[in-house]
Amino acid sequence: MEENKSYREKIAGAFHGMGNNVKDKFKEFNSLSRDDKRKKIVDTLLNNAMFIMIILAVIVIAIMKPRFLSTASVINIISLTAARLPIALGIAGAIVLTGTDISAGRAVGLTACITAAFLQSAGYSSKIFPGLDPLPIPVVILAVVLVGAAIGFVNGFFVAKFKLHPFIVTLSTQLIIYGLILLFLQIGSNGGQTLSGLDGKYLDFIAGPLFKVGGIAIPKYVLYSVILTAVMWVIWNKTTFGKNMFAVGSNEEAANVSGVNVFLTVIGVFVLAGIMYAITGFIEGARIGSAASYTGLNYESDAIAACVIGGVSFVGGTGKIGGIVIGVLLLQIIFVGLNFLSVDQNLLYIIKGLIILLACAIDMRKYLARK
Repeated sequence: MEENKSYREKIAGAFHGMGNNVKDKFKEFNSLSRDDKRKKIVDTLLNNAMFIMIILAVIVIAIMKPRFLSTASVINIISLTAARLPIALGIAGAIVLTGTDISAGRAVGLTACITAAFLQSAGYSSKIFPGLDPLPIPVVILAVVLVGAAIGFVNGFFVAKFKLHPFIVTLSTQLIIYGLILLFLQIGSNGGQTLSGLDGKYLDFIAGPLFKVGGIAIPKYVLYSVILTAVMWVIWNKTTFGKNMFAVGSNEEAANVSGVNVFLTVIGVFVLAGIMYAITGFIEGARIGSAASYTGLNYESDAIAACVIGGVSFVGGTGKIGGIVIGVLLLQIIFVGLNFLSVDQNLLYIIKGLIILLACAIDMRKYLARK
């Protein structure tokens, strides 16, 4: 009884503290002059312009197309968010270091192709490796994770050792990885064709029903994405590595003077990112049901947009896992909504570009305002 009482008191105290915080901010706002109040309101609206526009767009779409808020649509949005979350969690680390990683999408494509090649059904007639039975799923996961980690190591090594800008390094590895994908798909008599005919156990392991809501299945990879998000939250917030990452992103020289091993931290961030790309590729193979040279194309642009929308700043040292989840979710909501409105798919590229540009502009405005 006393434990329950203590627990209730803690909850009540937390809400009381939140209430006091809101009251203090309200009093602080009221104490401002009229011009300062106007400036405060304008700054708040501008700093949250992306969220406001997306929310307004969702409301308009929901009014125009009520099916947008149906159970099937909501589950589709959740599933798409879960599929794209791992790559965003990976690329966010590079952004925290004031960099980026434009090789992410091709890394997803390579690991998806490797996964599909080793998990094609035994009886499928057009196997890339004839006579090879599907490998155990844990073995394939380990293989693609090692490939992803190797890609991340190469990126991180050249950034950390030679102080090259991550954009230049990952542009190079993007081209190299794409070449490897094309060569891989030429193995045997495959002739660059799409890898399909995937093993049923693999498909069920990733895309099989976790449970159903209103008769509509939520795929298993949603659970895997939740687990990955929890793991990344712990790494970012509860480990020395996570603290070092933010320290390097905030001020590399100061971090180095403070005893942080900048070289290993940078490599570690990119290796972790590569592992996230590999897991994304492993999921994508089963989610789509095939893998091809174009798998993962432009995935990095969506991930970067989601991270910036979610508050991961390109000025470095700023970002939260929760913000990344919200960013990915909001981006998928708007893309699904645009599909409901039958917007030309080619126009989506323009919209994505504008979102990234606007989100980065808002992020820089916040940074300059703090200075």
